[in-house]
Amino acid sequence: MKIDTAVQTFKNLINGEWTESASGETFESVNPADARDIVGRFQASSADDVNRAMEAADRAFPLWKATPPTRRAEILYRAADLLEADLDQYAEELTREEGKTLASSRMEVRRSAQTLRYYASEGLNAAGETLPSDDASTFVYTRREPLGVISVITPWNFPISIPARKIAPALALGNTVVFKPASDTPLIACRLADALHRAGLPAGVLNFVTGSASKLGTPLVTHPAVRGVTFTGSTSAGEQIHRSVRLSTRVQLELGGKNPLIVLEDADLDLAVDLAIKAGFELTGQACTGTSRVIVLDAVHDAFVEKLAARTAALKVGNGMEKDTDIGPLANESQLRTVLDYVSIGAAEGARLVCGGTRITEGHYAYGYFVKPAVFTEVTPQMRIAQEEIFGPVISVIRVHDFSEAMAVANDVPYGLSASICTRDMDRAQYFLEHIQTGIAKVNRPTTGVAYNAPFGGVKMSSTATFRESGRAALEFYTQTKTVYYGFAK
Repeated sequence: MKIDTAVQTFKNLINGEWTESASGETFESVNPADARDIVGRFQASSADDVNRAMEAADRAFPLWKATPPTRRAEILYRAADLLEADLDQYAEELTREEGKTLASSRMEVRRSAQTLRYYASEGLNAAGETLPSDDASTFVYTRREPLGVISVITPWNFPISIPARKIAPALALGNTVVFKPASDTPLIACRLADALHRAGLPAGVLNFVTGSASKLGTPLVTHPAVRGVTFTGSTSAGEQIHRSVRLSTRVQLELGGKNPLIVLEDADLDLAVDLAIKAGFELTGQACTGTSRVIVLDAVHDAFVEKLAARTAALKVGNGMEKDTDIGPLANESQLRTVLDYVSIGAAEGARLVCGGTRITEGHYAYGYFVKPAVFTEVTPQMRIAQEEIFGPVISVIRVHDFSEAMAVANDVPYGLSASICTRDMDRAQYFLEHIQTGIAKVNRPTTGVAYNAPFGGVKMSSTATFRESGRAALEFYTQTKTVYYGFAK
């Protein structure tokens, strides 16, 4: 393919300056709906670039820590306004870069602005507590202080909203940041960094570097200046980070999921199908909270599968820029191969492919990473497609005989991020909420979709299960407690 010399080249942001990488090398971000379309060129950074960013963040920390909270809030509010001012442009760039529908992109950019405003406000409320003292001449209280330099490493599936929910509380509480986005979606991440920079962040408070995780991962988590690492991505990468960090470095990991939707015999089947379609396919299955297992009681199994298959076959797969598109392409060629491999694995294991699961290559689909959403039935709980995270538009339907078996199957996976149940029975819904082994539990709602003011995170292999993201709970990760004993001189 002939190189388009008009493609824009974007730079790193280090110490308040947009700069090229030390190597001078770049990489290309392409449109997953048409890989011939180059979205932009970005810096192929090295460890030297990360080290410079870390040093800049470390130097900037004392001044930013001392900056009045109201001033920090003003900058976050201004950045939110800047995002919304260019919402249409950024949404189109996000769709072009990641593949999701334009409606989803608009929602994500708008939500990111809301997140910045939320933490601008919450940063003004971060306080310690006063404690009773047996010594009347001693005043005992706690202070919540920022950690220092935070390393923010984010995925490509929500490439602006996930960074926003990590960076905003970090900055609001007085930390400085080194931010590395996924290499599949660096442009929208660059737009977020640029909005915060234009909003008035002092030099070095936010540093932005792009490049390969294999080259940048180690310095991002082991540099002596790093006091906290917040990462969202694969479980394998999270485990590697957990093994690599220094003893004094705080870690927040949000990893994979194998999320179930339980459908009981009293469920509204049309609602159950809606929930499965929305959570399993809406983002091309590329959400850590996406529904990948639907556990259905025998009494309604066949009727549910018939409805689900019909709805799935009717979904329009296409370019996210087109208004009638229901499902966009997978984000990259690697994800396409993974999904097709798992379809083959499922068939080899004895599951029955009811619909979908094939690549679409006709006409304008030829240059994109398109696949028809797949539904498997006759899936047993121990099949790989029922145990392993696929991260694509593949739903496995598992037949069970009773509610007790449904609960056992739902919990019998290594992950524990999100789960939902579809039922009219309040007693069984309450039992589900108490006994499901997940960080997020829902009744008659999709496993996807979370409120930015509510805690987010999982259990088991889905998370470190220490510090939650989102909501007021997120503030805990970015601050440390200092206990003060203030004695009054006599």
